Amino acid sequence: QVQLVESGGGLVQAGGSLRLSCAASGNIFSMNSMGWYRQAPGKQRELVASVTNGGSTNYADSVKGRFTISRDNIKNTLDLQMNNLKPEDTAVYYCNARDNVGTYWGQGTQVTVSS
Repeated sequence: QVQLVESGGGLVQAGGSLRLSCAASGNIFSMNSMGWYRQAPGKQRELVASVTNGGSTNYADSVKGRFTISRDNIKNTLDLQMNNLKPEDTAVYYCNARDNVGTYWGQGTQVTVSS
């Protein structure tokens, strides 16, 4: 079973940047898909960005052109570069991974964007 640990969250002003990183305890090569989700207070968890084992990416419309997801199957990491951050990006961000056995989640990291 893969364990996921996020890091890189914090407080940033609007227009700033943050880079989130997710470290996996095992080999992520077998993960069909990995992604970042977020959940703001009072809202449902939503997909931010995902990347398949083949390298295909998918982004929420609200982050297209600002966020970039990257996956390193050698280092077993998943990163999310977030630029031009907006107050509405404030949320807890979760790392996610899926294989043929199940779905795995990290514990989350808080991102707060001040206006």
